[in-house]
Amino acid sequence: MHTAMRRHAGVLLHPTSLPGPGPCGDLGEGAIRFLDWLAEAGCTLWQTLPLNPPGGGFSPYGSPSSFAGATHLISVDRLVAEGLLRVDELDGRPHHPHRVDTDALDAWHAPLVTRAARRLCDEDAASVSAFKADNPWAVDWALFELIRTELRVDGWWGFPDGLRARDRTELDKVLDEHGGRIDELIAAQMIFARQWSAIRRAAQIRNIEIVGDIPIFVAGDGCDTWCDRDLFRWGADGRPDPVSGAPPDQFSDIGQRWGGPLYDWPAHIRTDFAWWTRRIKAALSLVDHLRVDHFRGFAAAWEIPATAQDARSGAWGRSPGSELFATVRKNLGRLPIFAEDLGIITPDVEALRKELGIPGMKVLQFAFGDEADHEYLPHNYDGTGWVAYTGTHDNDTAIGWYHSSPHKIQHRYRVYCGRDGSEPGWDLIRTAWASTAQWAITPAQDVLGLGGDARMNTPGTATGNWRWRASDLPLHAAHRLAELGWVYGRKAVG
Repeated sequence: MHTAMRRHAGVLLHPTSLPGPGPCGDLGEGAIRFLDWLAEAGCTLWQTLPLNPPGGGFSPYGSPSSFAGATHLISVDRLVAEGLLRVDELDGRPHHPHRVDTDALDAWHAPLVTRAARRLCDEDAASVSAFKADNPWAVDWALFELIRTELRVDGWWGFPDGLRARDRTELDKVLDEHGGRIDELIAAQMIFARQWSAIRRAAQIRNIEIVGDIPIFVAGDGCDTWCDRDLFRWGADGRPDPVSGAPPDQFSDIGQRWGGPLYDWPAHIRTDFAWWTRRIKAALSLVDHLRVDHFRGFAAAWEIPATAQDARSGAWGRSPGSELFATVRKNLGRLPIFAEDLGIITPDVEALRKELGIPGMKVLQFAFGDEADHEYLPHNYDGTGWVAYTGTHDNDTAIGWYHSSPHKIQHRYRVYCGRDGSEPGWDLIRTAWASTAQWAITPAQDVLGLGGDARMNTPGTATGNWRWRASDLPLHAAHRLAELGWVYGRKAVG
């Protein structure tokens, strides 16, 4: 967080949701236009979701790698400008203005990235080799991607025995037989890193800081667990047991069964949390600040028996969060992080957050269900050390929330905000901006006044998520945000 006590405002919008040509928002001119729009809105924060390759259901929170970049975000127009593609090779560009077209990403975009990566290897092999040397994870990621693509399996659980066990002879055989393709996959990572660095420089010029997101857990059959299996807990069949999830809460009556592996914390302690240090360092190399997803899991995680069908039969298992973050701070210095401390928060979670001295979150959509002493209502904030949200990527849009809420909640919101309910998004934005929280952030959907069909994610559901895309970012919305920033002292200076 900022050391100065200036008040800041920002917008949550994942790059996939950026407007522009092609099947998906990308790191091209659409991202630059969004930065200009944020500057016009007086905002100094752009919050994204994790920037790693998406996992099942296109979720950025189930990535097969905590270190690799999301190459579906690569701008093919920038590749043309860099001389790695020709203009005519972009013929037949598909476009869906309201949704990410994942089929077109696979069929049209991915082959173009591969072609550009191959040309980069041919034209500047030294730079690719230097990137490989500077990023030791890149070879493992390329091996993982190549093997699962060749075998047409989702992850390492489907690899042949030797490759599943990472037998050195078998891995060397793959490297020898497919060295060119391995280098192409590494070059694609280099292209992502280069394009993202350009976006960060553009943000810095506009005095905008980027807020990233780091999930607590990793995919069970992803590259992380393939490479560092001894850092996770497995059952006799080699699959996760217990599995990760969340207990019943406001999102789900039966809880959430995520199904990923839990950490073998004694193993992490023995290695002085080296893997976590590498992971957090890699995440912070991409952004200025990190939202730590499911922060409560660093105090205690919900452990669900692998045989259970849902999360209700889980139990809390202790986590060494205090020791972990102390070690990472010793290794990396100051950690610009804040906690996603939503859900069932017990005293140990709050104690850990306070011990670390990091802000937590206040989500206004959750504030109106109880009495006037609800901790998410702004008049109850104890100081400035908070990040106030209208909603998150897991919430419905403000309009969708309002129209699906019981009358009691609608009434309390209208009376609290002093509004008639005709603009729930802007009412909540005004309330967040007016709060004492040092940071106030709203999803782009609420700025755009969109209904529930623009929701990014519905927790506990496996399909239909993560594909919303903005069709436009109108200037009048930016000017309205800027006015609220001026009124409540959050508008960027200069």
